Amino acid sequence: MASAQVALPLPLLPDGWSGEKDFKAIGSLSSATQRNIEPVGPHFLAHARRKRHHRTFSEDDRIQAQENVKKVEDEDAGEISEPEDPLMLQRDAKDWKGQDHYAVLGLSKYRYRATEDQIKRAHRKKVLRHHPDKKAAAGSTEDDSFFKCIQKATEILLDPVKRRQFDSVDENADVEPPSKKDTKKGNFYKLWDPVFVAESRFSKVQPVPRLGNDKSTKEDVEKFYNFWYNFDSWRTFEYQDEDVPDDNENRDQKRHIERKNTNARKKKKTEDTSRLRKLVDDALALDERIKKFRTEERAHKDKRRLDKEAETKRLAEEASKAKEEQARLNAEKEVAEKAEKAEGKKAKEAAKNAAKKNKRVLKSSVKDVNYFEEGGNASAGQVDAVLNDVDLLIAKIDNEDLAALAGKLGGKEDAKGVKEIYAEEVKRLVGAGTLKEGEAKTLAA
Repeated sequence: MASAQVALPLPLLPDGWSGEKDFKAIGSLSSATQRNIEPVGPHFLAHARRKRHHRTFSEDDRIQAQENVKKVEDEDAGEISEPEDPLMLQRDAKDWKGQDHYAVLGLSKYRYRATEDQIKRAHRKKVLRHHPDKKAAAGSTEDDSFFKCIQKATEILLDPVKRRQFDSVDENADVEPPSKKDTKKGNFYKLWDPVFVAESRFSKVQPVPRLGNDKSTKEDVEKFYNFWYNFDSWRTFEYQDEDVPDDNENRDQKRHIERKNTNARKKKKTEDTSRLRKLVDDALALDERIKKFRTEERAHKDKRRLDKEAETKRLAEEASKAKEEQARLNAEKEVAEKAEKAEGKKAKEAAKNAAKKNKRVLKSSVKDVNYFEEGGNASAGQVDAVLNDVDLLIAKIDNEDLAALAGKLGGKEDAKGVKEIYAEEVKRLVGAGTLKEGEAKTLAA
């Protein structure tokens, strides 16, 4: 808060006032007494320390600050301490997207598992070591670029959204899957379990099933691989987006970069899904438990097959005589059926031939009477009309009626007699509803 100074002048002395004649003492000061004042508590310890080491106040404060820093570093040495890479200390703070935020704070071994408290303590430790004021006091000429890297790393890792985006692309937290050769030489479960544990950090569904061991049940193994083949990942790639300009002057450029970032994320998501699918395929192909389960299942199927074959053979032997007898009866029956079928075929063929003959009789009857044309040759239209009506009549009657009609027409050579027979048949069919009134007009009376 700002302070203000106000000048207040003393009141003026009365006119004619004089200190020599007008001053009157109203009291007196006691004589001076000499006393020894000694510091106590922490102030005594500071006083003793300064006397012992012959330090000034400023020198003692500076040395104490350095010792406090060392004390803080020693307290966190076992948990959040790791050697600092000289190249990392020379990083450009502007390239903050390319830096490993966990490594900057000394949390490489924890990464996505680091707690908020660990991040804050790591930040405090790094600040005490790399603060520009401290380096300046120590006579260092280094710039504050790495200190800015520390601040940026802390900002991102303490923000849940930004940290999740960084963890999404943190390849240093991945565990490289072992090769087929290494897997065969080593322990499959010890080599592959860390790989799936690292990948499980991206799962929306928690907890994630573990790989297990050679004693895992078939249900547990199937559950594990089904989970990973249907893996639901929250992984995104916004952290690797190209920076979108904040100015509003070029909106088209801004929209272009946003679309470009969206497409890049989709492509990376697809590639990551394919990568994970191949990883699961490789693990499945090398998992000895799958081979064991398949061998057991094959043996179980073979046993069921053999049991079934034995049962089938037994039933076949028991039914052998019955089948032979049935075969004999079937053979006799087949011979009888063939003979009966041959007789029926002959009768059917005879009926068919008789029907053809009777149809020829009907068509010949109208031809012999010149298609009912009395003078000269019948015209083509007359011939077609009469034959069509004859065909219609044949289609409307069965073989018995056809034979009866052919019998009536047999030997008839006069047009009148033939016409009367046809007219009578047409009348009968109209009465029975087989023909409609007006059909077969050339044959009606």
